Amino acid sequence: MNKNKLMRNLDNRIDYGVILPVFLLSIIGILSLYVALSNDPMRPEIGNMLMKQGLWYLVGGVSIVVVMNFSSKLLWRLTPIFYAIGLIMMGLLLKFYDPYLESQTGSKNWISIGGTTFQPSELMKVAFILMLAYVVTMHNVKNVNRTLKSDFWLIGKMLLVTLPVIVLILLQDDFGTMLVFLAIFGGVFLMSGISWKIILPTFLAAILIGAGTIYLVTTTTGREFLYSVGFKPYQFDRIDLWMKPFHHDPDRSQQPALALTAIGSGGLFGKGFNVSDVYVPVRESDMIFTVVGENFGFIGGCFIILLYFILIYRMIRVCFETNNEFYAYIATGIIMMILFHVFENIGANIGLLPLTGIPLPFISQGGSSILGNMLGVGLIMSMKYQKEATIEDY
Repeated sequence: MNKNKLMRNLDNRIDYGVILPVFLLSIIGILSLYVALSNDPMRPEIGNMLMKQGLWYLVGGVSIVVVMNFSSKLLWRLTPIFYAIGLIMMGLLLKFYDPYLESQTGSKNWISIGGTTFQPSELMKVAFILMLAYVVTMHNVKNVNRTLKSDFWLIGKMLLVTLPVIVLILLQDDFGTMLVFLAIFGGVFLMSGISWKIILPTFLAAILIGAGTIYLVTTTTGREFLYSVGFKPYQFDRIDLWMKPFHHDPDRSQQPALALTAIGSGGLFGKGFNVSDVYVPVRESDMIFTVVGENFGFIGGCFIILLYFILIYRMIRVCFETNNEFYAYIATGIIMMILFHVFENIGANIGLLPLTGIPLPFISQGGSSILGNMLGVGLIMSMKYQKEATIEDY
């Protein structure tokens, strides 16, 4: 009887609305990776790569269990340490990056250890979310009576922990990952309780900056200015290929053009599992959604989006149900991280957005991406699993 009661209590503390979509997305990821590798003449070691991906899913699953059992007090105390370790790893990457992958991608964001590549920025995303939540919670506890002055102080503190990360990302020439960090910052910024008198002008300024950026990248004079401040030719190539994927040199435009062709050829119901008539380069990572589109069509793509919708919806529910302010900001950051990844990756695959090299959560090949997202899921799960309610005695 006691054992049954314990199992019921355990079931009540585990959010299956979060776990089930992650499990299904992981299964889809393995199957999609198999299709991508099976139809890629440049990837002969299918079994080895599938085994590595499976091991990363296993490591990610174990990380969920471990993080779930972190008490909120322990997580609070370890957050500055995690953030510092993340900055050190990002800094070391500038010296010890993988030169081969840098030549292929143009970014110094990969490190190779014993034949296994790893991207420290994926773990830094989680550490950054924790640190932002730490800073905002600490500030709000000490400033119960909010004023514009205290809000500006909070913004300064948030920028203080954000700028070192952005600088390191820019030094790695990884524009796509920088956008993820900015999305996380924006989500926590909006949820931090800062006055609308600050948020509204900031929002309007962001719109103006966005409009100005569009002008700069679409005019000759603007591009000359962007070149002078450090923009790279490949970044403009991605914008050009996004705007006109079928009107450029085939050697340059083949990835976005072929991605649209593959997804379009799937029609409503797709061609069936492991059918690939359109070759898309690097399909196993950033272009994995083209596998779903070609094999299972519009219906399969909608099913993937539905799983992400359920996952994010359940995460939002957890965010609103928790009465721990620290956890609420963590949930906000994780939701923004996953939401931006999904929006950018699928948007790039279907031609709505430029390619930025951002993986599709839980589906794309890549151990560091899987581990980072699984850690995020573990943090979300810990909000229901752990029962500490307040932050005052931390």
